Amino acid sequence: MRLTKRTNISMRVLMYCAANEGRLVTKSEIAERCNTSENHLAQVINRLGQLGFLHTQRGRNGGLTLSRDAEAINVGAVFRAVEGPVPVTECFADGDNTCPLVDACLLRPAIAEATEAFYNRLDAVTLDDLVDSNDCLKAILVQDQPVMACNVARA
Repeated sequence: MRLTKRTNISMRVLMYCAANEGRLVTKSEIAERCNTSENHLAQVINRLGQLGFLHTQRGRNGGLTLSRDAEAINVGAVFRAVEGPVPVTECFADGDNTCPLVDACLLRPAIAEATEAFYNRLDAVTLDDLVDSNDCLKAILVQDQPVMACNVARA
């Protein structure tokens, strides 16, 4: 399974906002810290706002913040919302399925089960779980944090 770049950037934006809780952050500072273009960010920020994950404020003193507490933002829900109903493989596509094996194939239910297990695992993770006690991440995302050497390998 391969996630889109949009989902990857969405999670970076949400983690950045969570790490910088209590203040409006700007698209340009996210772009710099998260190594992504402002054009991609603009699209992602707009979509996350529409989906209710971000609050955006336009204007000279504008910026963005999380629209709810990080504990209330479920990673599985973010992935589902951003990825949308994109079929994992051709046999899951309603109109574009040309696979002649679909009626007899046992791979399709296995893929469906694996995909559901993937999302179920992410449902158990909140944005707060990713950011709150992660000093290494904060060192990267928060401007006033001291830079530290990190080697994070968590399950």
